[in-house]
Amino acid sequence: MVEKMKFLSITGPKSDFDRVVNVYLGKYEIHLENALSELKSVHDLKPFIEINPYKDVLLKAEDLVDKLDKKASASVNNLSPGAASDLIYSLTAELEELEKRKNELKEEREHLRDLLSKIIPFRHLDYEINKILNFKFTKFRFGRISHEYFNKFSRYVYDNLTTLFFECDSDAEYIWGVYFVPAAYSVKIDAIYSSLHFERIYLPAEYEGTPEEAYKLISNKLDTVLDKIKEISAQEKEKLVNQSNDILLAYDTLSTFSKNFDVRKLAACTKSSDSDLFYFILCGWMTEDNTSSFLKEIENDPSVYCLSEDNHESMTTKPPTKLKNHRLFKPFEMFIQMYGLPAYNEIDPTSFVAITYSLLFGIMFGDVGQGLCLVIGGTLIYKIKKMNLAAIIATAGIFSTIMGFLYGSIFGFEDVIPHLWLNPMDNVMTVLMAAVGFGVVLILISMILNIINGIKAKDTEKIFFDTNGVAGLVFYGAAITCALLLFTGKTLPAAIILILFFAIPLLLIFFREPLSHIIEKKTKIFPDNKVMFFVESLFELFEILLSYVTNSISFLRVGAFALSHAAMMGWLCY
Repeated sequence: MVEKMKFLSITGPKSDFDRVVNVYLGKYEIHLENALSELKSVHDLKPFIEINPYKDVLLKAEDLVDKLDKKASASVNNLSPGAASDLIYSLTAELEELEKRKNELKEEREHLRDLLSKIIPFRHLDYEINKILNFKFTKFRFGRISHEYFNKFSRYVYDNLTTLFFECDSDAEYIWGVYFVPAAYSVKIDAIYSSLHFERIYLPAEYEGTPEEAYKLISNKLDTVLDKIKEISAQEKEKLVNQSNDILLAYDTLSTFSKNFDVRKLAACTKSSDSDLFYFILCGWMTEDNTSSFLKEIENDPSVYCLSEDNHESMTTKPPTKLKNHRLFKPFEMFIQMYGLPAYNEIDPTSFVAITYSLLFGIMFGDVGQGLCLVIGGTLIYKIKKMNLAAIIATAGIFSTIMGFLYGSIFGFEDVIPHLWLNPMDNVMTVLMAAVGFGVVLILISMILNIINGIKAKDTEKIFFDTNGVAGLVFYGAAITCALLLFTGKTLPAAIILILFFAIPLLLIFFREPLSHIIEKKTKIFPDNKVMFFVESLFELFEILLSYVTNSISFLRVGAFALSHAAMMGWLCY
């Protein structure tokens, strides 16, 4: 069912706003509306505009919470918003300082790794690098050259050049080394090496000793830097672990006050006529039960005043829809929410959907053993995971078990228990006709529910002339009655009766728009383009007739599923 709602107007001193929201509204589910929009007729109302002071610190708190262990829980102590902010700012500053130091170490780590990568190929050069870098009359070039060009260079060029190439290391593609050349010939020799695709590597003046000694020294420095990074990371983790409970408490506190502060966007302010005091006004919808509890709770609070209204027609906004169903049907609200909640003044179809869905499932997959498996499995999953779908499976399993007894089937075996109704494979036509008959009943009930919704909404067209209104119900009922008479070999009613129950409802559906305009006393009865109106209405009427037939016949699938399930299980068992 759809819960009854009441419209509340809550008023109190502006300075008392946070207390009211935190103490009272935090306990009850209320659908707030914009007070300025709802109270347009009230003069001297102003928006309650203030900047949220918790927005920035809440973002910092969220960052800290993301870094915590998911198993951590908030402290049970109370914390004021000021203390929560101080805690978050203080801890964030400490962590930012540690993070800054760690980032500096990471930059140093990358620099040392770059130095290592450059010096590794030249570790076999037994000469101090800083001395090479300080040569004045001899030029040097560190780099690499491919095996193909190095072989050509060695055979045809090297002996004729004034240069010395010292090979340091090699792999499958390149040879690393350093060549020396007198400064006077450096331009010519560099050009020759460049033509042989010699790739120069520039070594910074940061190496001490030989390449091997520099490599070991840098490696030690790198190890020291890595240890410091680990140490800082451990300090960060320790701070978070030690204060995880307080961080979560501060986050919860700031989150609550931030949400409460955002309520100001929907509130209005007004000044007292006999004093300089400012008052806030909050408007919203609350269920009848919550309203009674709320009004009782604020009875002894002199600062808070609440006005409850039951006349929804005077409201500019429509009441929100809140479903309230028996716990057996509540999981099926998931399906209703998927297709859209009913309007406040409409019938809640949850129980109807729950019963028909489960019954259809039972008819299609009737088996005692499989049904019990669904009941047990669905119940266990629902108990552990609280999944609505698991509860639906368990409920469907109950109907599957019941239909299993009616079919006399247990895990596909049909000779273990006697059937209480029929064996599907021995009564194919009965199963198919029963499925269609069940579908017809569902369609008729749906039409009646639609008419009731139309009456609640005071929608004339929906009540009388809609496809699923009174006209549609009379036509469809008459068509089903005639089909039953023909199927049972009985004579049809007189022609005049057929005209009354077939022609008149179709004409009402065809002219539903003009007829609605006449009843509602509108000046414009037909649209401007009357030809197009008749053409569109004719095609719509044909589509409606087709939908009646297809919707009814579609329930054959229910019986077909029951037969295919029985046949498949019988084949597997035998």
